Amino acid sequence: MATTREGRTQNALIHARIGDEDRMSTTAQGSQWLAQQVRWTLGHALPRIAIAGAARRDELHSQFVAQSSTPDPTGAGDRRLHHLMDRIRDQGPVPQGRYGYVTASHAVVRQVLSSNDFRTRIIRDRTSPLARLAAWSAANAPMGPLRPPSLLVTEPPEHTRYRKLVTRVFSAQAVQQLRTRTEKIADGLLGDLQRGEPGAAPVDLVASYCSLLPVTVIAEILGVPNSERQRLRAFGTSLAPSLDYGLPRRRFRAVERSLIGFDRWLAHHIERVRREPGDNLLSQLVAARDDDGSGLTDIELRSTAGLVLGAGFETTVNLLGNGIGLLHRHPDQRAALGDDPTLWPNAVDEMLRFDPPLFRTGRTAARDTTVAGRAIPQGTTVALLLAGANRDASVFAEPHRFDITRTNAKDHLSFSTGRHYCLGAALARMEGEVGLRTLYERFPRLDLTAGARRRGTRILRGYERLPARLKPTSA
Repeated sequence: MATTREGRTQNALIHARIGDEDRMSTTAQGSQWLAQQVRWTLGHALPRIAIAGAARRDELHSQFVAQSSTPDPTGAGDRRLHHLMDRIRDQGPVPQGRYGYVTASHAVVRQVLSSNDFRTRIIRDRTSPLARLAAWSAANAPMGPLRPPSLLVTEPPEHTRYRKLVTRVFSAQAVQQLRTRTEKIADGLLGDLQRGEPGAAPVDLVASYCSLLPVTVIAEILGVPNSERQRLRAFGTSLAPSLDYGLPRRRFRAVERSLIGFDRWLAHHIERVRREPGDNLLSQLVAARDDDGSGLTDIELRSTAGLVLGAGFETTVNLLGNGIGLLHRHPDQRAALGDDPTLWPNAVDEMLRFDPPLFRTGRTAARDTTVAGRAIPQGTTVALLLAGANRDASVFAEPHRFDITRTNAKDHLSFSTGRHYCLGAALARMEGEVGLRTLYERFPRLDLTAGARRRGTRILRGYERLPARLKPTSA
């Protein structure tokens, strides 16, 4: 009888403990849900409402932001955006908007990107209730390209140490060694397309080529086995809006789920690479050591690998797709490349200038400073329209003309500049050159068909769909 009573007591204690754990779990889930709601409200819902209101009041920068996420297959949307950027530049080097400053001036964009007076992250007054709420909600946010220790948002001295280690691995020599492999990958992908009866029906070049080439290269850089490359591609596509703001709630939640899933996958993958290092750049990065013998931490490794995919995949997809679209609209430039293939490297830089994969960025003043004669107070944000700087007539003659022979095409700012100059710039240029040159050598009479669609993202700029007929040379 005593044993039975004792057993009942133990069962009651167990059930009470389970109930406490359930309540704690429910409370934690509720707290996480609330934090996510706050992140979406502060980072997306409120900015979206504010921008829409300012756009209705004819504030040029807000009009630009409001229109930049509207896909338009006709190209008229792109022309409107560039017209707005021209009008912003006409207002002066650093005109003041409703929510900060904005510039489409090449000189000012370059100055701000290179200046130690500016930082990549917003500097908040942490004493205000709203700032404390934002900090609380960010504490459990998933790791992504806009959260430390991402190279996109870290600053010296952490950035200096971090980038030094990463640059040793992602060197120009390493990229050059990848060129031969990239050529083989491109040949293989185009061979698959050629065997699929070219000319019989349109194929979506984004799905069948522009996305497959960079994700295969990145998979080899990261040492990802063939069985998981489709999963890597899905992650790359789903993470593209993580750089955006003003996202609808459903899309924001989907992006955060993808970030969490990708981070978990990366943790397992890096452990696998530690156990079984291979002949890939991620294995080298895991083994890399600074002068004092220290290497990258686990979170820094995951952040770097994530940035390789998040930034290196989507931007290259966009570079390839944008390049195909430009050559379709400018057949004379396409013919010039056929006559003189040595123009391809310069053509890729002109594509990056004329239709950049990264449309805009921003910086926040770390201290009171002056830019182009205008006082910029500490904590003020300056929106940097990279696409506008790339069409500045003070730098580029006839800036709205696509010209693959342009002598200063490389002066574009599509890869940023200064300490945050794109780590993968050489890789992107190489993939763009190899990918496009190989495509047009295999299908010189390639012809786009109806149905092209731009992505609905504000920061990254490219095609979601690009249907084409792959006409063989003899057709």
